[in-house]
Amino acid sequence: MSTRSPVQRVSSAVDLDWRSVARLIDHTLLRTDTTRQQVARLCAEAAHFGFAAVFVHPSYLAQAVAALHLTPVKVGTPVGFPLGAALTSVKRFETAEAIRLGADEIDMVLNIGALKSGDRALVENDIRGVAEIAHRAGAILKVILETALLNRDEKVLACELAVSAGADFVKTSTGYAGGGATVEDIALMRGVVGERAGVKASGGIRTAADVAAMLNAGADRIGTSSAVQIMVELGATPFQQ
Repeated sequence: MSTRSPVQRVSSAVDLDWRSVARLIDHTLLRTDTTRQQVARLCAEAAHFGFAAVFVHPSYLAQAVAALHLTPVKVGTPVGFPLGAALTSVKRFETAEAIRLGADEIDMVLNIGALKSGDRALVENDIRGVAEIAHRAGAILKVILETALLNRDEKVLACELAVSAGADFVKTSTGYAGGGATVEDIALMRGVVGERAGVKASGGIRTAADVAAMLNAGADRIGTSSAVQIMVELGATPFQQ
């Protein structure tokens, strides 16, 4: 059930149109100390620039849904965040509750320890269990691989298991494990999933040049907490609340 857009390849950041880039961005605020006031501003910024989605902690979902229900901006939240080691039953419950509160998109963290242990069945069943809940409600599922913790073979296997289990996107990082999105990882992930799923670059994307590099490598969604700065860098009118 992928809703991925065709990859927008560009020669450099100067060729990027801020409106087109905005439609590929998940405007993200997942710090531990996030406040309601910050979430309100996040949502207002997303509506102003026309971002694809906002991503907030589950406890702020209802607030974000209420703020954005008259806009095209989707609302998403992480599941199994940030470690990925929760029981599948817990991840399924988190997903069901998030959807009940109005979430359109779910970014679940893959069970990294299980993958590195070689327990393919656990990893695949974990993803499939969440995909069933998400897709039953028409929500999009992205699976976070935490690429900084994986070797090349593990990244390939994670992509294959995610697609097999029904993921709509594979995603690089939570931002909590060090590292972040790299051009090499995005190109590898795109090569593995092909047209079967989208690829979301997330972690350390702070400039228009970073966005251009990720798009050229094969990303079709960008997760960043620096979205506003990137929009201004590309010539958008700064947000004034």
